[in-house]
Order: sequence, then structure tokens, then C-alpha cells
Amino acid sequence: MRESAALVITFDSASARFNYRVVGIALHAGRVLLHCAETDDFWTLPGGRGEMHEPAAHTLVREMREELKTEITIERLVWVVENFFDYDSKHYHELVFYFLMSSPPDSPLYNHGASFHGYDGNLHLIFEWQPLIALEHLSLYPAFLIRGLPNLPSGIEHIVHIDDK
Repeated sequence: MRESAALVITFDSASARFNYRVVGIALHAGRVLLHCAETDDFWTLPGGRGEMHEPAAHTLVREMREELKTEITIERLVWVVENFFDYDSKHYHELVFYFLMSSPPDSPLYNHGASFHGYDGNLHLIFEWQPLIALEHLSLYPAFLIRGLPNLPSGIEHIVHIDDK
């Protein structure tokens, strides 16, 4: 049961941050749904930080409702990733669950043009369906996604990834 004041699972120190995140892999017509914050110059998969006492799959369903105003179905867990990177003057250590997700065929998610918008609180997000065969031309993080998304594993994989961005 969720408390009325949600507590996201993030821990900060002076120079480091731990995040617990859950993200979704949406595939459609040879493309994958990516997003970026309008203040960033790189792409990621949509999702968000988990909250205390919230199962990972529920986090993803909640985040897609909040950011895209759409319902999704969780298909399966694909990756569990320990991700290490630097961003905004902090050293990050993330634990991330990657789920394959889908929406009904008549979902408005599939009817958007090349680029559409959403919000995470006050943060403006830009969403785009990107061709799987062209990911190597994008700044996509974590970088293992460039090769991993076109070749999803049949089972669950654990990955330890270090980005040098």
C-alpha cells in the first residue's frame, strides 16, 4: 500500500547519488520509444524512480500514466542493470529494471507524429519513436542500449554497465 506522500528511492551524498529506477521498452513498427529532457542532449528510455513500497511493474505503469497519459501492459522483465555514470556534477549508481511494455493497438501513443511532448512534474520531456536500425547515430544512454535494443534477450539478463559520459 502506498503512503499519501510518496518517497522516491534516491540517496544523496555530497558528490554521489543512488537511484532506483524502472524503465520501459516500447517497440512498434521497427522503432523504439525514447525520451529526453529539454535541458539534456541525450536520449533514454522512458520511466522513472521507484517509490517506497511500490512494486517495480507498478512504478512503470504509474510513470507512463503521469508522463504520457496512457495505459501500458508489462510484457516481461528484460534486464536488471547496475548503471554507473557521471551527470550534473555527481557520480551516479543506479539500479534499474527494464521491462518490455506494450499498449493496446488503438493507443494514442502510436498516433503521435515524429516528436511529441510530456511532463515529469515541471520538467518538459520530448518523446520520439526512433528506428532500431539507427540507434548508433544517437546519444543514447546507457550506451549498451544501442546494441541491446535491436537484440533483446529471450530471458532476463543482469548487466553491470559503466558509461564514460
